[in-house]
Amino acid sequence: MHELSIAASIVEAVTETAAAYAGARVIAVRLRVGALAAVVEDSLQFCWSVTTEGTPLAGAALAVRKMPVVIHCAACGVDAEVGGVQSFRCPLCGQPAADLRQGRELEIESIEIEEPEGEALVASGEKDRR
Repeated sequence: MHELSIAASIVEAVTETAAAYAGARVIAVRLRVGALAAVVEDSLQFCWSVTTEGTPLAGAALAVRKMPVVIHCAACGVDAEVGGVQSFRCPLCGQPAADLRQGRELEIESIEIEEPEGEALVASGEKDRR
């Protein structure tokens, strides 16, 4: 279950980032996960709850945005989303395509942090208007 090591790495990175905001609390972590990243979301969510327990991230939500596979077709000259991960053929012309433009991501997209005064921040430090 490599989701455990993924969750542990995310906890480490987010904890390090959150340390710059003394007294702040992490509310949510948002990930971008490509269809080819071989991550099982349910397992990742379970591992997140285990790895955040007893840390400053305890209780923080983990939101996963699934990214489909997008290929570039040299024959058509377009980027297109493929229907599944078993076929890397252009959905427009049917030609095989090996140029992947999206689908392998495993990235922290953003971190939502609540300052002690109650104002929410995103990882860039901008205040979230609620």
